[in-house]
Amino acid sequence: MKILKTKIKGLLLIENKIFKDKRGYFKEIFKNSKLNKNFIYEYLSYSKKNVLRGMHIQTVNPQAKIISVHKGKILDVVLDLRKNSKSYGESFKLNISEKSDFSIYIPEGFAHGFLCLSKNCIVSYKCSQYQNLKSETSIAWDKLDNLKIWPKIKPILSKKDREGISLENFKLRLKKK
Repeated sequence: MKILKTKIKGLLLIENKIFKDKRGYFKEIFKNSKLNKNFIYEYLSYSKKNVLRGMHIQTVNPQAKIISVHKGKILDVVLDLRKNSKSYGESFKLNISEKSDFSIYIPEGFAHGFLCLSKNCIVSYKCSQYQNLKSETSIAWDKLDNLKIWPKIKPILSKKDREGISLENFKLRLKKK
């Protein structure tokens, strides 16, 4: 397992060690000795093609995450919303599939979302904090056009994501706190 830096400080790719043979493969996703981060629980999501989940951020007890794709292919997107970050407001996106030899480590303070590009996909999220519904915010995916993040699609969204707020409203909420 190797840790690879991205253009955004703290946002990392984890090159997975994959052991393949005639039966299939065995993939090493996380090693505490390499990342030294405590992850306390894990989610698994199943999505159909064109399901868009995000952009989610938790402002109280922010979460670091490791995102791995176990089936299918996604467009994974993060947005740096750390208050004092030099890359504040910058986005990073990449395609990840079950065939990829990497996962993505997202530090605290980033909004995260993904779009299922295949017929269906299974994605795991290893999280450093428990979910706090009172501090969770969904930033409207379609109000980030200036960042040119998402392809032109009509995504399938949850109610929470359909009601997401603009990035400007998110910034105003943070200033009030």
